[in-house]
Amino acid sequence: MKAYIGREMETALLALSDKMPAILVCGPRQVGKTTLLLNLAESNRQYLSFDDISLRDMARNDPALFIKQFEPPLILDEIQYVPELLPYLKSEIDRLGSNGLYWLTGSQHFHLMKNVSESLAGRVALFSLLGFSHRELTKTTTGNSPFIPHEELLQMSVGCHPSEIFAQIFRGSMPLPNVQQDIPLEVFFNSYLQTYLLRDLRDLSQVADLNKFTRFIRVCAGRTGQLLNYNDLARDTDVSPQTAKNWLSILEASFIVHLVPPYHNNITKRLIKTPKLYFTDTGFCAFLTSWTSPETLMHGAMSGAIFETWVVGEILKSYWNKGRMAPMFFYRDKDGNEIDLLMVKDNQLYPVEIKTAATIRRDWGKSFKQLDKFGQTGLGAVICLTDKPLYINPSAIAIPACGI
Repeated sequence: MKAYIGREMETALLALSDKMPAILVCGPRQVGKTTLLLNLAESNRQYLSFDDISLRDMARNDPALFIKQFEPPLILDEIQYVPELLPYLKSEIDRLGSNGLYWLTGSQHFHLMKNVSESLAGRVALFSLLGFSHRELTKTTTGNSPFIPHEELLQMSVGCHPSEIFAQIFRGSMPLPNVQQDIPLEVFFNSYLQTYLLRDLRDLSQVADLNKFTRFIRVCAGRTGQLLNYNDLARDTDVSPQTAKNWLSILEASFIVHLVPPYHNNITKRLIKTPKLYFTDTGFCAFLTSWTSPETLMHGAMSGAIFETWVVGEILKSYWNKGRMAPMFFYRDKDGNEIDLLMVKDNQLYPVEIKTAATIRRDWGKSFKQLDKFGQTGLGAVICLTDKPLYINPSAIAIPACGI
């Protein structure tokens, strides 16, 4: 039996299960949604998976009978296959009037899942789960809050060697390659790609040319950490811009990519409104872009972009694992001023830059002054490969990447 690695989401998930009739854990395939719920489930909670075709057909063809046959508490896996069941779950929830009745999982974003928002509004607690965070892999989850730059980070004692970080970036965050490290990564990710295409894609959209769609995924991987440009994606894949837009929505719906929006403020109309594109798993991204080792990745042309992708993913997980939305944006204006991330809390902006360097430079964070026109700015941070946290200047600190 493979060792279970504890997930940060456990505490928030159990707390809300006591307060809500249903919980829904969404996320890409192979990130441990089912394993998480089975590990937390009471002995009387039955597990049913709609990957089972016969069970899926039963729920679709006679949802009323399904509800009568299987009484809660239940785990219902891959609920996106049976949207017809959701109104009946609502009725059963209202009839029973109890909490913790249904634990659901889905491999699509909940807001894109047909009937979820309409049928279960006010009755379901929503969670998004990605692969392991660095906190989880290093067992440093206790007491950690969602990331925001603050002075207490200067007290951290952990440092990290760049080669260790890039080894994790190259391996990615999916549970199986991390728990069972003798699995060849190329074999695992190639299987993941084929399974995703053949199993999930046809349930999300009609794609006539799977070869072109595979190329599209690879093209997107090569642009992780960059501004989204549908025309460029379309040109390099030989499809129309509208097709590129539709296909990207498929990748976003199934958690393969995440889009970070630009920060908007009514004070200025000069901000670029295009989001930035990030892959949610750096191992899958490295595979799609044909890197063969952590060393070649660390010294290659994509090192900065994929390191930024990893950092963004870690910050995203720090919020999602607490059941919270990530108040995460980026800044870029038409004068070329850029800030990699803006974290927003209580109307304050916390600027964050991401650098692959290990040696701290005093000019880091100079772009943070561009935020003065927006009002209150909190402590800024530069996340980098330094081995210890330090002040860069009175309003910005450098943070080791493994400390976020």
